Amino acid sequence: MTATATAVDQERELRVELASCYRLFNFLGWTEMIFNHITMRVPGPEHHFLTNPFGLHYSEVTASNLVKIDLEGNILGHSDYPVNPAGFVIHSAIHAAVPDAHCIIHTHTTAGMAVASSKTGLTATNRYAAGVIHETSYHDFEGLSVHDDEKPRLVRDFGTGRAMILRNHGLITHGKTIPESFMVHFRLQRACEIQMATSSIDPGITIPQAILDISKEISGDARLAKKIFDAMVREAVRGDDSYKN
Repeated sequence: MTATATAVDQERELRVELASCYRLFNFLGWTEMIFNHITMRVPGPEHHFLTNPFGLHYSEVTASNLVKIDLEGNILGHSDYPVNPAGFVIHSAIHAAVPDAHCIIHTHTTAGMAVASSKTGLTATNRYAAGVIHETSYHDFEGLSVHDDEKPRLVRDFGTGRAMILRNHGLITHGKTIPESFMVHFRLQRACEIQMATSSIDPGITIPQAILDISKEISGDARLAKKIFDAMVREAVRGDDSYKN
């Protein structure tokens, strides 16, 4: 098999996995009409990455209609759809600056936006927060993210962790693989959901720092992330393989 053929096959596999991730997010209800993005870098020395076609719902995303773009936002190859400028600014900034940020996820879920809009931000009051709070940073809201001059501040504020809360906006995570980024996002999303539920009762019980320190170890099992991701995709698609088209 030639190097070119190998790259083509690898991109095809990533397209199928990314399309399945869009279907999974639709199943989980982590959608916002035609907005938000899950991007994945494709193999090769260039920072080319796949994103969703702007105009399609997550339930309509397939392996073949994912759009490949470069860091300047140029569409590579044919696409019947454009890309969302706001998604390009946020994702291209992180793809370009963070070597291990191969898959980037951004959502506007109710729980995520609620915590992002709160004065306290994420609190260490549940087990999911314990597994992600140590690598969660914050970026102040600057309006619609369509200006390139915001990119350096996005990268600076992300720091070395894999999760960031965009204040007044939503959640964003990254990982080396789609399953890894999904699991980081799942933990952050669940932490926000449980925090919302807890806050309706009282402020919650803060987890001691010593427990938070040992909880960091639950956030890095790549094999477990893959098993969970694949199982959730099977549940989401229930035999509907149209995302592979």
